[in-house]
Amino acid sequence: RRRVLAASRARGSRDNANDNRPVLREIVRLRAERAALLGHPSHAAYVTADETAGSPEAVERMLRRLAAPSARNARAERAALQALVDESEPAPFPVEAHDWAFYAEKVRTARYDIDTAALRPWFEAERVLQDGVFFAATRLYGVTFRERDDLVAYHPGARVFEVRNADGSPLGLYVLDLYTRDSKRGGAWMNAIVSQSRLRGSAPVVVNNLNVPQPGEGEPTLLTLDEVTTLFHEFGHALHGLFATVTYPHFAGTNVFRDVVEFPSQVNEMWILWPEVLDNYARHHETGEPLDPAIVDRLRATETFDQGHATSEYLAAAWLDQAWHRLSVDDDVDDVAGFEAAALADIGLDDPAVPTRYSSTYFAHVFSGGYSAGYYSYIWSEVLDADTVEWFRENGGLTRENGDRFRERLLGVGGSKDPLEAYRDFRGRDAEIAPLLKRRGLDG
Repeated sequence: RRRVLAASRARGSRDNANDNRPVLREIVRLRAERAALLGHPSHAAYVTADETAGSPEAVERMLRRLAAPSARNARAERAALQALVDESEPAPFPVEAHDWAFYAEKVRTARYDIDTAALRPWFEAERVLQDGVFFAATRLYGVTFRERDDLVAYHPGARVFEVRNADGSPLGLYVLDLYTRDSKRGGAWMNAIVSQSRLRGSAPVVVNNLNVPQPGEGEPTLLTLDEVTTLFHEFGHALHGLFATVTYPHFAGTNVFRDVVEFPSQVNEMWILWPEVLDNYARHHETGEPLDPAIVDRLRATETFDQGHATSEYLAAAWLDQAWHRLSVDDDVDDVAGFEAAALADIGLDDPAVPTRYSSTYFAHVFSGGYSAGYYSYIWSEVLDADTVEWFRENGGLTRENGDRFRERLLGVGGSKDPLEAYRDFRGRDAEIAPLLKRRGLDG
């Protein structure tokens, strides 16, 4: 474990042909130079000026508010891991970063008596799709899905579904490309093949891509809980695209500020363990037996488990992104590792047992993936998401009235309206951070 983590964290930071440090510094310098030419003090200021955050200072306030309780919880979690090591190992040792996942899973099993891998027989893919994902969308928004075998997709493994509104009028097409293959990149994502537009008279065609392993001939596709979560999440993006009601395609669906693009997808995850939905799809693929309610209770209980660690490693990466991109054109960094250490110490996330999710030299999201000065957007969106979930719970949950309100006031407007203004129209006020702190167990 030590060797694997050390090798992983050393990527791009050795004195050889694969050293990313020179190009990293050059990227940072060029971005700062461009920002200065456009009248901004830093690349972070340039990026956030066109996001809902508005400024790097607003991002910093949010990250600092979360960093302290996350670090506190991570220390408590580490103490629990240390206690397990002291009790179970013949030669106890101090818990380090490479030990965390291994012993955290042991603590999880001992504390909650749950093996998520053993739940796969209850998550047969077709049932999850039809009786979970589609079921929740139909109950909430009235939309229906019919597979169109006569429509040829871009690959034989991709399936096409016709989507209609509650009144039977056509809405668009949904394409699901579930399985992994050699010609397909990894990960999961949503794309709009055709964006909705009143100007062009075009209806949306959206695709969800996942990378679920193909089962053997005649065998069912059994999903892990993580894969179920991914399917619900990506379908939330798909709904954002399908429900677009804008004039110009530039503003349709997910064409919104990056720091709110994850908001609808995160909201859609709420239905995974919603009793009415879970009972409809989580059935044993052979016996039809529902998932044991005691297991469901334990699954819910684990939602805050290890969140100090998970939130800290994410926040550390988000802060590193901000630190690099708040440099001015006159700033020069020679020591990449020293810069990282100073930045993490500044925000109180310099715990060696909880390293940042990505070191700078392989932080592809921000140096080659379009998230420069925007990696904070995941948790920024989650503030809106957690507050929205609270609203649904307060107002009766999975109802057409709630779905129609969310669809019309948020999902449908896409980027044609300021997202925070749209949120206020939906919620009646600005989002509050308290539900997020509660969700992640950081409010104690």
